Amino acid sequence: MPRYVIERVYDEAVHDDMENVGARSKRIATESFPEILWEHSHIVSDESGIKSFCVYEAPNQEYIREHGEQLGSHVITHIYEIAADVTPGDFPG
Repeated sequence: MPRYVIERVYDEAVHDDMENVGARSKRIATESFPEILWEHSHIVSDESGIKSFCVYEAPNQEYIREHGEQLGSHVITHIYEIAADVTPGDFPG
């Protein structure tokens, strides 16, 4: 099944409530999108606010967008399909 990195930007009101956003995201996926698997996320912040880069396994990008619409409180700015995973151990030297 394809894997994706989802870049999201969160509303200002969510900044102090990321734990509840994560729990709600997991619940929505379990109840309405059982084909989606949330692998992990990286939460980052800068002067523009909070973003996340989430790795999901899903049948297609539309499922991810529908899940995001139900979650609310954020905007998906980009979805990247993962072509491969590499680590430093994959390279000589």
